[in-house]
Amino acid sequence: MEYIRIQENGIHIVFGITEKRQLKLLHFSKNEFCEDDLCKVGPDCKAEDQERREQFIDEAFQLVQVSLSGYNRPYEKHGNKHIVTAPGYLLTYVGMEDSVNETGRRLTITQEDREVTHARVETVMQFYNGTSVVRMWNTVTNVGTETQCLEYLSSFCYTGIEKEGDQNSDAKMKLRVPYNGWQKEMSIKEYTFGDVGLAQTQPGVYQRTSQVFEVTNTGNWSSKKYLPLGYIENTQAHTSLFWQIEHNGSWHYEIGDQNTHFYLCVSGPTEVQSHWFKNLAPGESFTSVPVAVGVTDDSFERAVGELTGYRRLIRRPNRDNENLPVIFNDYMNCLFGDPTTEKELPLIDAAAACGCEYYVIDAGWYAPGEWWDSVGEWQECRERFPNGIKEVTDYIRSKGMIPGVWLELEVMGINCEKAKNAPDDWFFVRHGRRVFDRSRYQLDFRNPSVIDHVNEVIDRVVNEYGVGYIKMDYNIEPGIGTELGAESVGQGMLEHEKAYLAWLDDVFARYPDLVIENCSSGGLRIDYALLSRYSIQSTSDQEDYRNYATIAANAGAGVTPEQAAVWSYPQRAGDKEEVIYNMINALLVRVHQSGHLAELSAERTELVKEGIACYKKIRTDIKKAAPFYPLDVTDNEDMWACGGLQTEDKAYVAVWKRQMEGKNNDRRLRAGTVCSDTTLSIPLGSLPFAKDEIRVSCLYPEKEPVSFTVEENVLSVAFEKPVMARLFVIERK
Repeated sequence: MEYIRIQENGIHIVFGITEKRQLKLLHFSKNEFCEDDLCKVGPDCKAEDQERREQFIDEAFQLVQVSLSGYNRPYEKHGNKHIVTAPGYLLTYVGMEDSVNETGRRLTITQEDREVTHARVETVMQFYNGTSVVRMWNTVTNVGTETQCLEYLSSFCYTGIEKEGDQNSDAKMKLRVPYNGWQKEMSIKEYTFGDVGLAQTQPGVYQRTSQVFEVTNTGNWSSKKYLPLGYIENTQAHTSLFWQIEHNGSWHYEIGDQNTHFYLCVSGPTEVQSHWFKNLAPGESFTSVPVAVGVTDDSFERAVGELTGYRRLIRRPNRDNENLPVIFNDYMNCLFGDPTTEKELPLIDAAAACGCEYYVIDAGWYAPGEWWDSVGEWQECRERFPNGIKEVTDYIRSKGMIPGVWLELEVMGINCEKAKNAPDDWFFVRHGRRVFDRSRYQLDFRNPSVIDHVNEVIDRVVNEYGVGYIKMDYNIEPGIGTELGAESVGQGMLEHEKAYLAWLDDVFARYPDLVIENCSSGGLRIDYALLSRYSIQSTSDQEDYRNYATIAANAGAGVTPEQAAVWSYPQRAGDKEEVIYNMINALLVRVHQSGHLAELSAERTELVKEGIACYKKIRTDIKKAAPFYPLDVTDNEDMWACGGLQTEDKAYVAVWKRQMEGKNNDRRLRAGTVCSDTTLSIPLGSLPFAKDEIRVSCLYPEKEPVSFTVEENVLSVAFEKPVMARLFVIERK
């Protein structure tokens, strides 16, 4: 076998070219390639074992899985696995172009099936200088004379994810699944392969099953159940493989077994999972959704750090992520979608006095009374704002803040007059009828008339109302897609999602300094198709500040800290510790201030002011820091929560305690960590500067002391009250 070895940014990649001129992806790791790891078929390598080894390599290790309708798949495959695809197993190697562009090295690999399906597949691997992450996508082209139906196309496929080291996968392999959901965002769980039905039981023994572990999203809410990313680690080889699917709709990844190895396949929409297929006429091409894949040590924290650096490289340059202004929004635990001029003015005064820099009028400004099913025209409501909304936005500017409003442009309510008069092709349609969800219709952004409509709204709120910030919400799930103008409903969905991204690009081209927040009932569209464009992401609609600590501590897994908007909403009837806890939820990300600030006592108001002032001092570090998990990621049931950010010579650590009924106080913490109902020890040894003598201080609040000690790189804190939080800074002495 002929080898092609690639080493770039700490990633070791090895391709093999067989005697049949078929290209195999044999290795993708932080570690160097060991040929002996391939196809372990028994403890004693006999002649028949070697023959089987060659057979296994021949049948598997495809760089791309691509399935066209109506072609035989001769090798063994059980269940719904996306392997042994045709023409995936028929492709032969044509060539590789190796070049360098402004972001880094770029490989373009071409394969063809010239005999049966007449498909050409081009694989692009774009490296990024400074991070061990490569972005990949595949383009399949029909170079034949007959139309072909595409059912599946991988963005990344790698067989042998467990092959390094001589232990079996049951002993060494772990994976993390980032669950997500409304008010339960960023819940990350760890499993062994056996926990998810992938037990190997005997190393080196030929096994084959129909079992496959699947993580899938179907629909327009890209993260309604899971974040579009994954993580696998090999504790014996001390390596990890992680990936991020950069798509704002349906996506899928799976882990299964084939020929004594485990494989990973990552893709956008599929026919089996997402009701997607695409007819390719002669000469027509289709490109998969991009996927970022990286390697590092067997450390989830380091994997997230690599992703954080990569996300900053692919993001649209913008002032918002450079300056990190403080945002006040009148919704959460405040006006709750019922704004009026009378209610807004005292809140504006209070927000300005506390140091906020943006002020956002949230839902309800466009309609009287109950407005849910009538939205869609986005005209100011004179019943709520007798002198017009511009009176309020002008007042916001007079207080030194930039005004913002809430919009939900992708929908129209079923009682919206414009929706009643619009033709059906403005909307998603299935089975000949408009798609409903929660008394709303889904607009189809492929329609130029829809684009004209939403552009008119953007232009009006920016140019007439003086808005510099838009909270772009999205509160429905239109399901599998639309049948209009597409071979499959999934393809209709995919084309709509691409049109939405193109529209966003046009908006930012016209208004480069406009800040648009990505919100979907909180964090139900946390993906880097959208977040490479939007500068800020709503992380949750969580209304209980105590539960928000989990989301705040884990937020860096899904989004860069400077893009992660976290609510701080002091209660009307609360105490000082409640205000402190609320503020600390937001201080290491983006402050989304809310709550009835005008009604707080003087001492509680001072804590809000101090928190915002503290944030303004540290935000220059936030935009360049990496997430830090001194106790590992936080679980929703943990009494103690801990999360932080680290730079080369400084770290910030937020510590929360929440003794609530039903909470599990016996959390399994990292080895050496000690906790009780009142005390917690936090190991700091993983920090890059911890070997030096360090200094720890309580950064916020300064005037509410708490007991803590530092010995041998362990920070021990004592929280006497049931619900408390503090923010610490760790520096070299």
